Amino acid sequence: MHRPICWSELTSGSVGLWGLGVEGGASFRRLQSMGTVPVLVEDVPHAPDYKGLEVLATGAGGLQALLRCDVVVKSPGISRYRPDAEQLVRSGVALSGGLGLWLEEAPLERVTCITGTKGKSTTTALATHILNGLGHRARAGGNIGTAPWDPDGGPAPEYWVIETSSFQVPDLTRAPSVVAVTSLFPDHLDWHGTVERYYADKLSLCTKEGVKVAIAPGADDVLRAQLRSSPAPIRWVDAEPENGWRQAIGLLGAHNARNAAVARAVLEAMGITEARDDERMATAAEGFSALPSRCRSLGAVGGIEFIDDSLSTNVLPAQAALDAFDGRPVALLVGGYDRGLDYAPLARSVAARQQPTLVVTMPDNGPRIGEAIRAVNGSSAEVVDSPDLAEAVATAYRWSTTGGVVLLSPAAPSFGQFADYRDRAAAFAAAAARCGPLT
Repeated sequence: MHRPICWSELTSGSVGLWGLGVEGGASFRRLQSMGTVPVLVEDVPHAPDYKGLEVLATGAGGLQALLRCDVVVKSPGISRYRPDAEQLVRSGVALSGGLGLWLEEAPLERVTCITGTKGKSTTTALATHILNGLGHRARAGGNIGTAPWDPDGGPAPEYWVIETSSFQVPDLTRAPSVVAVTSLFPDHLDWHGTVERYYADKLSLCTKEGVKVAIAPGADDVLRAQLRSSPAPIRWVDAEPENGWRQAIGLLGAHNARNAAVARAVLEAMGITEARDDERMATAAEGFSALPSRCRSLGAVGGIEFIDDSLSTNVLPAQAALDAFDGRPVALLVGGYDRGLDYAPLARSVAARQQPTLVVTMPDNGPRIGEAIRAVNGSSAEVVDSPDLAEAVATAYRWSTTGGVVLLSPAAPSFGQFADYRDRAAAFAAAAARCGPLT
């Protein structure tokens, strides 16, 4: 185990940069600003060079080049559990992530890290919006916003709110005094290997050096069970009520009531005294809107509302989206890249609905989700298989009646069918527009 290192130490010795996505670009700019020329490696290079430097393929000389480095800064998408990553560590190379390097010398009393299977982006964005609304200079970083170590990010804010993924947490050796976990459900098993390791990696944020309190929603039974033996004090919070400042946010669903409660508790724990005042919170929350593809309304056609929840990549957000429209007929569009998840919990949520429900399945794993739903005894939900998203939207619209909802909450990633969740959301919006003018 190497001693913790920070960005300012990477001015001597050889440094490798593994992965040149969004975070990799920020890391390259940081190294460039320090006068450090890194070895550049990608699994599959998009081009033979990057900013004039050669880019090596991992499997064609890149790994050998990284093995000659003192430190390798990897992108979050590269699993620490891959054989080539483990080979680097065994060989004595310090394998780090950009966020971990930054936290080693960051003003931690002005930083919070927020993680969770789902809800972390909304909670991060909401906490940042409220901080700014209360008159502080705050910025979101991590998976959304700016990488805090990017020299192109401009002057440092007063507060950083960092969305922290399960890919980033294992790279951290320390964390801020206040952290939060919004939810927990099996995900990213291809990166972590097992559910148990995914849970351990995600929740290790609460056990890092420096953590004094971890915020979590008390209604999450899985979190309660997993954090029972946490060495860090846990502050359990209840969902924010509909009245008061939460109305100013305008977010749908019980899951967002919990996200709002976590955001507020984080600010209180960071010493933002104004966060205890409902009136000031309501004023600060004004102007906040749901993040794209997170249970966001696109409008209605003939009294039928279209909801884009394209970022729903596992069971948990799909259940939350269904819950948000309890009391209304829902045509639910599901299916995408199959990661082998258990869809029985989603099937039970569908079966428990009292209002008419249509489930329209899409490739690749939609039929498997449909089978799970059909297998629930007593379920009145109708299941229809569709060859693609466009036909699924058309089928859902034809079935729906005034006051109903066409809900894209796929419970699976978009790999293979679309470039990413944004591409899938755009296709959904286009298909909705073909049903008629959205108002």
